[in-house]
Amino acid sequence: MKVVIGADHGGYHLKNALVDYLLRMGYEVVDVGAYNSEPSDYPDFARAVAEKIITEDADRGVLICGSGVGASIAANKFKGVRAAVCHDTYSARQGVEDDNMNVLCLGARVIGEELAKDVVRAFLSATFKDLERYRKRLQKIKEFEEKWTESN
Repeated sequence: MKVVIGADHGGYHLKNALVDYLLRMGYEVVDVGAYNSEPSDYPDFARAVAEKIITEDADRGVLICGSGVGASIAANKFKGVRAAVCHDTYSARQGVEDDNMNVLCLGARVIGEELAKDVVRAFLSATFKDLERYRKRLQKIKEFEEKWTESN
């Protein structure tokens, strides 16, 4: 599985720790920055992660900012991206199984490194259940996107 990961300055250190962890776990990792802890803007990294997901250059994404909230808001502006802030393993797993979440957002100022690793592992090891009721819900979301999101 190919994982794209990005973070602003607030998530820079946690991103680096997670990149190392993912590589040790055998994942192919695409690091889209930030590459230092200088002040940066989370929407830039949300876009970089979202573009890799949309173009299928990555299977799943991890996006980190201070709280995870701004990154999640920005990522969800892209058609086909289903991003959520999760700071527990249940939500990370369930978000994939029931909602086909493809981008996990983390708050580096909220979650510790070891729990972040557990959450990422739960997110990446989960599989969409692909039941009719879940497909129906995702179709409704797709219809929202088509109606309310301007095409590029």
